[in-house]
Parts: sequence; C-alpha cells; structure tokens
Amino acid sequence: MSSALDDPTLERNFKGHRDAITSLDFSPSGKQIASGSVDACVMVWNMKPQSRAYRFTGHKDAVTCVQFSPSAHLLASSSRDKTVRLWVPSVKGESVLFRAHTGSVRSVCFSADGQSLLTASDDQSIKLWSVHRQKIICTLREHNNWVRCARFSPDGQLMVSVSDDRTVKLWDASSRQLIHTFCEPGGYSSYVDFHPSSTCIATASSDNTVRVWDIRTHTLLQHYQVHSAAVNALSFHPSGNHLLTASSDSTLKILDLLEGRLLYTLHGHQGSASCVSFSRSGDQFASAGSDQQVMVWRTNFDSVDYSRVLQQKRDHRTPSAQASGAAGDPESRSGQKTEVSPLLGVSAERSVREPTPQQQTDADGVPAALTSTLQHIIGQLDVLTQITKHASQWRQRRGKNFTNWRKPRKTLERNQTQMTMCPHAKHHVQSCSLGEAGPQ
Repeated sequence: MSSALDDPTLERNFKGHRDAITSLDFSPSGKQIASGSVDACVMVWNMKPQSRAYRFTGHKDAVTCVQFSPSAHLLASSSRDKTVRLWVPSVKGESVLFRAHTGSVRSVCFSADGQSLLTASDDQSIKLWSVHRQKIICTLREHNNWVRCARFSPDGQLMVSVSDDRTVKLWDASSRQLIHTFCEPGGYSSYVDFHPSSTCIATASSDNTVRVWDIRTHTLLQHYQVHSAAVNALSFHPSGNHLLTASSDSTLKILDLLEGRLLYTLHGHQGSASCVSFSRSGDQFASAGSDQQVMVWRTNFDSVDYSRVLQQKRDHRTPSAQASGAAGDPESRSGQKTEVSPLLGVSAERSVREPTPQQQTDADGVPAALTSTLQHIIGQLDVLTQITKHASQWRQRRGKNFTNWRKPRKTLERNQTQMTMCPHAKHHVQSCSLGEAGPQ
C-alpha cells in the first residue's frame, strides 16, 4: 500500500557563485530565489526555466544574509564589510548603502509591513532602521558578544536575537524593551526564527542541537539532537507543522513538530550545508552551502491532510514496535536523541484527530478527580493549540486541493520515516542557464 506521506524530491540546482553560499530567501511569489555568498556577490535566480540570473556586486566582503521585502520590490543584504544594501531585484541592480555598524553585519530582516529593517552585528548591537527614511530608529545594546541573528515575529509585535554570549533575547518591537532572556545550556546559537504563529521560536546551536522555546511561558518545549555537527540555519514550514535544518555535517533534517521526531534526513550537498529556506507557499524549499550551489526541492510531505498521515502511521504500526517503544523512529535507529515535552504529543494528537464515539464514552466514565487533573493539563496547552490552529488556517487560506507533484525519479532509501537522498542526485536534476546582469 502506498503511503500518503510522500518524500521530498530534488527538482533542480543553480550554480554561479564562486565561493560558499551563506544565505537564501524565496521571493514572496516564489518565482525568484536570492542568495548571498562569501564571494561578496548577491545573486537572484529566476525559477522560470531558461531565465537568466542576476548578479549584483557592490559589497567589499562576504555577504552574510539576504532577504526579500514583503512586497518583493526590495532585496536587503548584509556583509562583513560592515554595511547593509537595499537592492532593486532587476537587471540594473541598483542599490542604496546603509552604514552605521562598526563590525561585520551578520543578519538583516524586514518587518512584516516592510517599513523597518532589523540588523545584527559583531559590534554587539542590534539596529532598527526606517527603510524609507534610510535612517536608524534605535540601537539595542544588551548582548555582550557578537550578535549572530535578529528577526521580527510574523505579527510584527516582537523581535528576537541570538549571540555568542549564549543568550537568546526577546524584545518588544513597539517599546524596544527587553522582555526576556533565554540562556543556552550548551553552545551559542547562530540562527533563530519565529514559528508562523508567533508563539514559539527555534534556535540552531553550535552544540549540534535544535531547541524550540515557548515565548509565552518562557520554557523549553522541544530539544532535538539529530545532527553530528553544528546546526547553521533553520526554517519553519508555513503550516507550522515542520522544521527544516541545515548543518555542517552536510545534511538537511526535517523535523515533525507535532509528533516531536525526526522525519527525514536529506543528503546531497558536498560539504557544510549553511542555509535553508521554505517558500512562502511551502510547496518548495531551497538549501545551499560550501559546495557553491543552490538546491531546490519539492516539499511533497506537507501536501496532504496531516490527520491522514498520523492515522496511517498508527494503523501500520506493529505490536512489536509498540512494545519496543517506537522502534521505527529515525532517532531510535540512528542512536540520536530527541527530547520532547510530553504535553506536545497530547496536544498535537488532540488537534488533528476527532475522538471516536468509543473514546467519548470512555471519557464520560473517568473519575471526577482525574477529570479535574486532565482539565488542568489541557489548560496549559494554549501555545500548542495555537500552532495547530495556525496550520489549519494556513491550509484554508490556500484554498486549493493538494496533489502530489511528481514521483521521485530514483527510489529513495526510506524506512518508515527516514529518507536518504542519493549522493549522485545531481545527475537527476535540471540545471538553470546562468547569465549575469547588473553592475560587475
């Protein structure tokens, strides 16, 4: 019987950078991908077949981060040359220079309305800019080491930053006041991002771990130890169900946030994987790294009703697997660990599957004391309920039937929930023709 859960498939790759790629971002329409590289260039790749790519030059040192504005009319880039540039992503490649930091600028991020820009730097500061006035609004100085990344929340109300001082700081975007500081127990985080619901954040750490934090109760929700080297970047699927990570161990990992486990391991990059990004629609994701190429993948695994996937996994689970404690889980087979709040599994299961009549009858027979305890537990699940609610709303807004886009061109090594991409996948993908435009 074929599974409702389809494997990601590698669609194409882009080559043109002359050094390691450090950052990726899809345009809001999904028709373009921007990339920044150690070669000091910004490139814009067009997804339409046979379309030319744009190469933008202007930075004097490595480009560390790129991001499209919400309207896609602008493209921001940060660099080790201590500057930020705003580009018009067209053939001319015109740009405006922002200069204020005294150290390398590590990240750049647009606000949801596109009016503000947030930058993080090795000068231990975070700066908030007005895009139209091209001036600094304020400077935040609470970190005492390099600030690796700073991001706006999707709802525009919060900001988050991570630093080599091993802290994660949460800020109020309106008052610019520090709300809370999370302390990393291991290494420092090099990347952070908000869940689409703006209720959680995820951090990618130098100690090979990924952590998901609840920003309402200021607690750790999930802790994944699935990589064998530093985690460099991550990206939430727009539905909020999955988290994509990139690591120096050359792999990409796809984490199932509802069940709290590793879902896929993707191989394809030769050397460190430094950046990943989902498209705004979630149908595709891109990855890049030290091998100087951008890989574009078809998502597939979140293009079906998730409740069907969970039900099918339970229906096909053998008694022996149940007795051994999820012997088929990828983390069990590989010896890698995943620590998950036990409440997460309860909340996820409740949110995606309606109770059967038998389950309702059983619930009616529960003693009052136990019922009271269960009600108290359920009352603590607001954040996780919001996550699954966001996923449902996201699917409704898309307003279309999900279909499987294509079958994998080559049989993938997959045991229930883990997939390994053939290392020679480059022979099965298309290459986009590359041209250069803009100032050289």
